Amino acid sequence: MKIHKLFFVLLGFIPILLPGTTDAQTTQETEILQNATLPQVIEYALKNKPEVKQALIDEEIGERDIKSALSGWLPQVNADANFNHNLKQTVNALTTNGETSYITFGSKNTSSVILQADQQFLNAGLIQASKSAKYYREQYKQTTESTKITTIVDVSKAFFDILTSQEQLQIISENIARLEKQLNDAKAQFESGLVDKTDYQRAQISLSNSRADKKRTDELLKYKYAYLKGLIGYSPTKDFSLTFNAQTMEQEVLMDTTQMLNFQNRIEYRQLETQKQLQGINTSYNKAAYLPKLSGFINYSWNYLDNDFGNLYNQSFPGSVVGVKLNVPIFQGTKRIQEIRKSQLQERRIDLDLENTRNLINTQYERALATYKSNLNDWKTANANVEISKQVYNTIKLQYDEGIKTYLDLMTSETDLRTAQLNYLNSLYSLLSAKLDVKQALGTITLTN
Repeated sequence: MKIHKLFFVLLGFIPILLPGTTDAQTTQETEILQNATLPQVIEYALKNKPEVKQALIDEEIGERDIKSALSGWLPQVNADANFNHNLKQTVNALTTNGETSYITFGSKNTSSVILQADQQFLNAGLIQASKSAKYYREQYKQTTESTKITTIVDVSKAFFDILTSQEQLQIISENIARLEKQLNDAKAQFESGLVDKTDYQRAQISLSNSRADKKRTDELLKYKYAYLKGLIGYSPTKDFSLTFNAQTMEQEVLMDTTQMLNFQNRIEYRQLETQKQLQGINTSYNKAAYLPKLSGFINYSWNYLDNDFGNLYNQSFPGSVVGVKLNVPIFQGTKRIQEIRKSQLQERRIDLDLENTRNLINTQYERALATYKSNLNDWKTANANVEISKQVYNTIKLQYDEGIKTYLDLMTSETDLRTAQLNYLNSLYSLLSAKLDVKQALGTITLTN
């Protein structure tokens, strides 16, 4: 009963012993993103995206692996116990003055308990673990950094995509409002006998097409929200809305295109350099395998022996030993030589990986920069076309109202205006995405968390 009571008392203390975990879970479950800006969405993703969490857990696992490997430098204490029952005891002959007698050695029952501590002084494997610990920590952190960079780029593009679709909806809604007015005007003119039925029918077709565009954009927007939620680790059942400033977005499209490419800024390149450092340590370890192993030990034992099992543990015969062990590897069938050559070849292979990565990074940067410059020109052109299309539409609308232009001219100018506005939005999204690609190629994506 006492054990059961103690068990339940300990269960009651678990929430108290783990306050950080409980608070973190509560915070995550209650955090709602309403009218969230891009920095807020990115910050949430860096805290809650499963891939980021896994990378952080991998860092902790790696730290445990490092500490486990380094623990070999600490004293290793072990206890051993044994019991032996001799079914047949050893008998030896003893000859004295020509007479031989037979003596039984040992006891029927023997037992011992040995407590021993070992300490390593010189060990190639432990030396390697000590040298490589720093680089393994760096490797785990670099993996997390790479995951965060990818998350920032993907979340930003998804955010811009949603905002582009929202702006498209607004443009389509404005277009529908104009078309509804034009439909009413065409209907009134048709009923008054000023025009034939063709203008009214064309207005109906254009209005139906715009409403269909609005429905399609609405449905795609739902998917884009769901995609962004999944991308940042946000619950599908929680409310979620975004906010942005169109002028701010337009101001952020420009960037310095004269920046010099520095390979050290790229996380992929630094990961390979860390891998090369570790491989170099592995080569040194294989060379150090020629070194002897030196360790010390001390033990204390309690020995028991008696023919009667019931009296076996009545008296002990203690013993203690202290000593040093030296193990010198002499010949292992060229294994060490082959391991050294293999590790050296792996170092050369990593050098080639670094060379190939430099070429790929340079190509990626040139492609991203060319795409950005091209999209920047498209954005400027689309912006100018929007202004011209508005002027053309307003002019033709006045002329149509005065009976100078036909309804077909009005519909053409309306279509040109809507196309120009949508092209502008698409070019803005493409430009923002291209800017992210250039920053990623330069390795200048800033981690906000």
